[in-house]
Amino acid sequence: MKRILLILLAGMGLVGGGGLPTMAAAAPPARVVITPAGFSEREGLLIVAQNQGFFRKRNMDAQLVLMPNAPIAFSALSAGESHFYFGTASGTSLGAVLNGLDGVFVAGFINKLVGAFAVGKEIKTPNDLKGKQIGVASLGGGNWMYTMIVFDHWGIDPKRDNITFRIIGNTGVRAQSIATGVIAGSMLGYTFAAHLRRDGYPILADVADLNIPFQDTALYTRKGFVAQHPQTVENVIRALFDAVVFIQEPANKNAVLKDLVQWLRLSKTEDALEGYEFMRKMYTRRIYPTVDGIRTAIRVIGMTNEKFRGLKAEELVDDRIVRKLEKEGAF
Repeated sequence: MKRILLILLAGMGLVGGGGLPTMAAAAPPARVVITPAGFSEREGLLIVAQNQGFFRKRNMDAQLVLMPNAPIAFSALSAGESHFYFGTASGTSLGAVLNGLDGVFVAGFINKLVGAFAVGKEIKTPNDLKGKQIGVASLGGGNWMYTMIVFDHWGIDPKRDNITFRIIGNTGVRAQSIATGVIAGSMLGYTFAAHLRRDGYPILADVADLNIPFQDTALYTRKGFVAQHPQTVENVIRALFDAVVFIQEPANKNAVLKDLVQWLRLSKTEDALEGYEFMRKMYTRRIYPTVDGIRTAIRVIGMTNEKFRGLKAEELVDDRIVRKLEKEGAF
């Protein structure tokens, strides 16, 4: 069984040396390719599943490919060069369905909006963000969606309030951009937000405290792939569920911290403590995709693009495998 490969991509190409393997539609995949597009503790679940051997336990030869942003991840999924997207209900994932992709959420690991809205030292209230530049990973991606939902909660309309979105990059780069004054604020993961807070930068909100239903972190694939390879989908879901259980067991704290330090390329173990606590508390063992959370995404993005209003959240969920796990007593 090959070790899962974590490939950091910086450009538009998928990988060097000929790209990802394209799988024949009817044949079981020689390996399973999973493409996250975020770089925070949210994706720590994948690294724990890798390092603790849960994919191998389920006889999966899995390859993790970190994409620079969600649109590129979905290009790979649409082209058959990846099998799963690990991410959120965003303009990209919902837009892919509008454009004909038979996409579906098969498991949900964080089912409410979470993260920290970090800002420059001159920002005291949400109203101070009006007329400012806000950093996002991409337009239409998960980080942009988180921001739009928080703005909706605060009663902020980016167009009316003259807010400009600036595409900056991953959460580490956005945190640095806040510190250097390039942007006024951004939605960040807890690990990098904690670094800013220690340096005196405000956190306007821990948005988990707002209790907004949202499909924050989930496993997404194609309906056709589920139909053709249900056992493969089940094995991936089981491996990730095993990782959730492992993370939530206090005795495994040091192992999880080590994995998170590796993933986020941190210099000190203590720098991963905020992210560890996030993972332990926010991942749910009831790994159903949240229909209500997908509705939140449809409603918010529908404010800016009416085409999304016709999407039905129920049609974007396939929870048959999760229901099977529950009947077995997994949770």
